[in-house]
Amino acid sequence: MQNIRIQDRPREKLMAKGALALSDFELLQALIGSGNKQADVGKIAKNTLKLFQNHGADITREQLQTVTGLGPAKITEILAALELSRRYLIDSEQPIIDSPDKAVEQLANIRNKQQEYFVVMTLDGANRLITKRTISIGTLTSSLVHPREVFADAITDRAASIIVAHNHPSGNLIASQSDIDITNRLKNAGELLGIKLLDHFIVTKTSNVSIT
Repeated sequence: MQNIRIQDRPREKLMAKGALALSDFELLQALIGSGNKQADVGKIAKNTLKLFQNHGADITREQLQTVTGLGPAKITEILAALELSRRYLIDSEQPIIDSPDKAVEQLANIRNKQQEYFVVMTLDGANRLITKRTISIGTLTSSLVHPREVFADAITDRAASIIVAHNHPSGNLIASQSDIDITNRLKNAGELLGIKLLDHFIVTKTSNVSIT
C-alpha cells in the first residue's frame, strides 16, 4: 500500500470520488484498512474477495476465519456491514413489524377463512419481515402444529424472531387450552433455538387478540 500514491489508495479514493469509483477489491481494502504480520492488506482483500465470489452475501464467520490475517475485529466489521445491507438495502421493501397493529395488518388474508389457518411470520434483527408462511390448515391441535414445522423455515431464514397467528372462524376470541399449550411449546422451543416468539395472535373477521 505504501507504494501507491496517496490519492489512489482505497480510502482516500473513496473520499475523493465516492464508493462507486472503487473496484470490489478496493472496497474490501478500504474496509479492511491495513494488514498485519500475517499478511498485507492486498493479500487479505484478495482472499476475502474469493470468498465473496463463491458465497456472496451468505458468507459466514467461519469462512472469514479461514482468511490469513483477517482477525476478529475485521470479521465483525464485515459481517456487520453485510447485515446492515440486508436490513436497509436488499430487504428495504419489506415492512418492519414493530407493533401489534403492524403485525395484524399482515393477517388480513386469514380473517375470513372457514378453516383455521396457522401462520408464521419470520423477522430479522431489525423486526423486518422476512416472509410469511401458512404452516397448517384445519383444526388447531398440538399434534398438528409442531415446533419443528414452525421453526424449520425460521432457521433457514436466519430469523431473529417469529410472530405466529391463527384465525377462529367461529368469531370467538377466547384462547383454548390447545392455543395456550402451543404458545408455551413455541416459547420454550424458541428459547432453545435462539429465535424469540414475539407474539401469538388470534384473529376473527372483525377483531384480534394476543395470547402471549
